[in-house]
Amino acid sequence: MRWRTQIYAPVFLRVMTPQLLKNGALETEIAVVKLTKRTVEAAKSQVKDYIIWDEELPGFGLRVYRSGKRSYVIQYRQRGRARRLTLGLHGVWTAELARREAKALLGRVAGGDDPAEERLEDYRAITMKELCKRYIQDLDDGLILGKGGRPKKQSTIDTDIGRIKRHIIPLIGTRRVKDLTRADMVKIMRDIMAGRSRIIVKTKKLRGKSIVRGGPGTATRTLGLIGGILSYAIDLGIIEHNPAHGIKKPKYKVRERRLTEAEYGILGNMLRDAQAQEKFWPTTDIIRQIALTGCRRGEIINLKWCDVDLDGSCLRLSESKEGRSIRPIGLPVVEFLEAQSLTATGSYVFPGYGEDNAFGGFPNHWDALFKGSPLDGVTAHVLRHSFASIGNDLGFTEITIAALLGHAKGSITSRYIHVLDATLVTAADMIAGYVSALLNGTNFQRGSFALDRTARKSAMSEFIAERAAGS
Repeated sequence: MRWRTQIYAPVFLRVMTPQLLKNGALETEIAVVKLTKRTVEAAKSQVKDYIIWDEELPGFGLRVYRSGKRSYVIQYRQRGRARRLTLGLHGVWTAELARREAKALLGRVAGGDDPAEERLEDYRAITMKELCKRYIQDLDDGLILGKGGRPKKQSTIDTDIGRIKRHIIPLIGTRRVKDLTRADMVKIMRDIMAGRSRIIVKTKKLRGKSIVRGGPGTATRTLGLIGGILSYAIDLGIIEHNPAHGIKKPKYKVRERRLTEAEYGILGNMLRDAQAQEKFWPTTDIIRQIALTGCRRGEIINLKWCDVDLDGSCLRLSESKEGRSIRPIGLPVVEFLEAQSLTATGSYVFPGYGEDNAFGGFPNHWDALFKGSPLDGVTAHVLRHSFASIGNDLGFTEITIAALLGHAKGSITSRYIHVLDATLVTAADMIAGYVSALLNGTNFQRGSFALDRTARKSAMSEFIAERAAGS
């Protein structure tokens, strides 16, 4: 059977060949076929979702998504209302299994039942604990997307699961999702801030334990996670509105600490003293490279030789917080990596012990070096923030510094760029060189490095002289 219909708004279509009519409506050709394994797998995705209806069993169909995913559905009318119910995804369900289930459900519809309404009521009765279990399963399957539409990283998944098990489930796990209100969200946030979900949890390590304290930062992040889980519930049709949206969250402590030039000198002395002790290798080198590149701690610890591009003076990180990322590196870093490459034996720049893996003793070494020292409380992020601050002191723009740090807004260093702009390499050279000099004990007399007229003229004269000599 074939006929035409006009579509004025986005709806689920049957197999379609779109054409534009004079009045601007979309003309579609509709086909009805028998749903078999062959016809289901032959169905191609279109610019919109559409449905292929079975010619033998009225009301039984296959929904084809734009992504290419396919699911079996039934559609019927009950009490004057059109209802549609998803049976399951093709692959998990076969065409014949879906057909048998559709016959059974449509038979119940003929007897006066409403399977779609029954499923909706089941969804609405779901507790937060049950919802979290589904959410965790989809997290593990890579179906929950994070930044840039990418599946969440394993480290982020582990953190989310920790917050679910240690805060969300203990506080609201028994509550029905549909009963949660904005007032509940505010109470949860305040309970976590006050430490009411405080608990000591055993970890997998021998005699290991994790102390869950709560606080403003934990409250803010946990409420954000709850908002994401409730948005997931909206997608499942469990609720229609998200009670976690629009709630004012506490501002947790913003990390603004940076090293002074004197503190850089202290850090340099600490690293030289520690380097004399073999037990602190390679931690001292890792710390120095974090300070010279502004990279995140994990990006240096897990750095692989395949991500190092010495000729291009950059690191081409296959994985970072922002996904794939290119980081310009200064000459001091290039020279260090060149020297290390001469004796490299494994995949990692800073290898661990035993099999081919990354060095794993950094946190303990850091604590041993900094605890009780004049720099007690300094973190690896402080070195990253200090690198950016030095770049600002030297007169580089925010977008240049963002590119050096691998921030999302520094998108000029996207994965498509193969040769870095000379400005970025120069900036990396200057900042790394300046930080290296501070670590080596150099005292600079000038505190501000804005590009004043005299400095610009001097730099331009040197550039022209070098070019003239080279020609």
